[in-house]
Amino acid sequence: MTHSIPNLQVALDHSDLQGAIKAAVAVGQEVDVIEAGTVCLLQVGSELVEVLRSLFPDKIIVADTKCADAGGTVAKNNATRGADWMTCICCATIPTMEAALKAIKEARGDRGEIQIELYGDWTFEQAQLWLDAGISQAIYHQSRDALLAGETWGDKDLNKVKKLIDMGFRVSVTGGLTIETLKLFEGVDVFTFIAGRGITEAENPAQAARDFKDEIRRIWG
Repeated sequence: MTHSIPNLQVALDHSDLQGAIKAAVAVGQEVDVIEAGTVCLLQVGSELVEVLRSLFPDKIIVADTKCADAGGTVAKNNATRGADWMTCICCATIPTMEAALKAIKEARGDRGEIQIELYGDWTFEQAQLWLDAGISQAIYHQSRDALLAGETWGDKDLNKVKKLIDMGFRVSVTGGLTIETLKLFEGVDVFTFIAGRGITEAENPAQAARDFKDEIRRIWG
């Protein structure tokens, strides 16, 4: 089985539009996917997506809405501004997810996808329902709060990621990722590594992104 090289996604985890755009301009050309972060979207709305799309017409843009309801409306609003992918929280209902998927595909065609954000309690039985609904992207988190409490990536996480991949998901991973933690995933067919402050708050963000990419290529190339 051939494994593709994982993507690198930068999360713009900023509270203000200016900070997010400044970071995007610094690293946008070095990464594969650019994420409009949840907090900034809550502050300024899908205008952030529109600005990112105008700056990076060829990049994949994700609206990290963590949508829990009104999936069709939220997806349409972000997709018409230029988002290719949008996140739904795993506790959203299947109809919410299906409505979001339908709306984003209507606006973005085959590029349009919904990603399920795995937070809190979820089951593999639920995951099968997402697959059945036509959603094949999942994002596995080490939560910021867990990381602050001193937890790190371990076998428990890796086994869940591997099981989701075996089910047919393209799995992105995020949460306190550093260049050093990438090797923990060696041999795992990760779809995308998502890093935020590890890139945007580095002394040289563009170089930090290149260093991430180099390590990804070293391990998966």
